[in-house]
Amino acid sequence: MHLSSRHIDAFLALAQQRSFTRAAAACHLSQPAFSALVRSLEEGLGLRLFDRTTRHVDLTPEGTHFLGSALRLRAEIDSALGAARDAAELRRGRVAIALLPSLAAGWLPGLLAGFRADHPQIELDIADVLSEPCIERVASGRADFALAAIRADTPSLQAEPFCSDGFHLVCRADHPLARRRPRGGLQVQDLAPWPFVHLARTSSVRQYLEAALHPHALNTLMEVEQLATVMGMVRAGLGISVVPTLTLFHFAHPDLVTRPLPLPALTRQIFLVRRRDRSLSVAARELYRRVMENRPRV
Repeated sequence: MHLSSRHIDAFLALAQQRSFTRAAAACHLSQPAFSALVRSLEEGLGLRLFDRTTRHVDLTPEGTHFLGSALRLRAEIDSALGAARDAAELRRGRVAIALLPSLAAGWLPGLLAGFRADHPQIELDIADVLSEPCIERVASGRADFALAAIRADTPSLQAEPFCSDGFHLVCRADHPLARRRPRGGLQVQDLAPWPFVHLARTSSVRQYLEAALHPHALNTLMEVEQLATVMGMVRAGLGISVVPTLTLFHFAHPDLVTRPLPLPALTRQIFLVRRRDRSLSVAARELYRRVMENRPRV
């Protein structure tokens, strides 16, 4: 049979009220409609659940046994409906996103603070990783969406433009390049003589930089993994570096100077990547909306 919540509610009302008249009123049904509902439940189960007399309605032994199951079913239905309402009204849920460390450290915290203030019960999972791990997390379902410097348009993934990012020279304030104001801006040949602190080859920053400067080579002093390390090395006077505009908050120090590097090919594109075959949850959809409405301005 097709057991509905109406059957469960009618059974529980009659088990409690022990009167068809009172139980029908509790269910907001006419007595004939209520009686038909109870009868269809008994016929569907092939069991008599109630003994009826002109004065009394009592549970049969089978009805007493069914009562425990009916109470559990009603509790599970209520729990499921409550969870669905909580999710729809953003009182419950989880959002997982992956994004580049530069975005995670500089742009994201302010946006998340507003989201968290409005929806404190939503669980957040933030992965601040490089572009390829960002894409892998979306592909494997561990992230609802990602912000990465890879246009991952595949049969299973879709990418939409999010923002673009320029690049800046960073050097000590007493470095010769800090004092130079060449007409038309700094050029590759201006950087070539100086020891250079590179980010690792796996970073999108390094890949964009090398592609834009090819076939020219920089005077590499060292390769490091973290922008904080770049800042420390440059501040110590060991070399210069080139970093994206979105990372300049790392270099806000009186010992350092940043200068735009307006090379035509040196622009980093950031994309929002998500699965084609999977809808976003209500919570993820709300964070996605805020992300798209509050893109970084560089």
